[in-house]
Amino acid sequence: MKKAASKYRRILLKLSGAAFARSEAGFGIDPEVVKWLAQQVREIVDLGVEVGVVVGGGNIFRARTDSDKVSERATADYMGMLASVLNALALQEALENLGVHTRVQSAIEMREVAEPYIRRRAIRHLEKGRVVIFAAGTGNPYFTTDTAAALRAAEIGAEALLKGTSVDGIYERDPKVDPTARLLPRLDYQEALRLGIKVMDATAISLSMETKIPLIVFQLRQGGNIRRILAGEKIGSTICSFGEAQDKSSEPVKKPA
Repeated sequence: MKKAASKYRRILLKLSGAAFARSEAGFGIDPEVVKWLAQQVREIVDLGVEVGVVVGGGNIFRARTDSDKVSERATADYMGMLASVLNALALQEALENLGVHTRVQSAIEMREVAEPYIRRRAIRHLEKGRVVIFAAGTGNPYFTTDTAAALRAAEIGAEALLKGTSVDGIYERDPKVDPTARLLPRLDYQEALRLGIKVMDATAISLSMETKIPLIVFQLRQGGNIRRILAGEKIGSTICSFGEAQDKSSEPVKKPA
């Protein structure tokens, strides 16, 4: 059967630790949720898309909110990195149960359970049609897994960075506080930084601006959204260069002062 066309050849998918739990505030790894996530990834692999995945670990340990339980922030960050490895292994098993060849690469070396992160090896895996799951963030404290996702996307030559969240895009204000807040379907990097959006940290946005990789923020728990994005449907919000935002958005984007 002929594979459906995709807008992108290679993508980086960012999954927060919360994506592995039953609910956004949930704790631990829910096997049924992980199986569902694997099915969503398999859908896009079947399109012929090369897929890298960066996973967080907040469902096990949230470095920023749980760090008061640890004496040093750096130690808390390392704990969060190790938590992300557990999620990576869970997703790997679920994908391989679906027949999807997968490799886990960790920024913190642990050869018994994962390959060390090697850029050229990761790219070779992608070229062979394997899903590569990047664990342990950047391997450095004080950097979020959002930043790790932007970094890995640049390193592997991804054409887009997709971040699955619990909301359906980026709003001009918090819609939970202000129900009249508008969804912003497309905005440029500098506008996103000016707005101080919480869904993606500033370091990740700045790095994506430098590498010119578009960021797509979308509702993860609505099945098929990733596939629809790759098919070219307007799902969620896209952060891109000012010129692209002006050319492709149905709504005008205000140029930063």
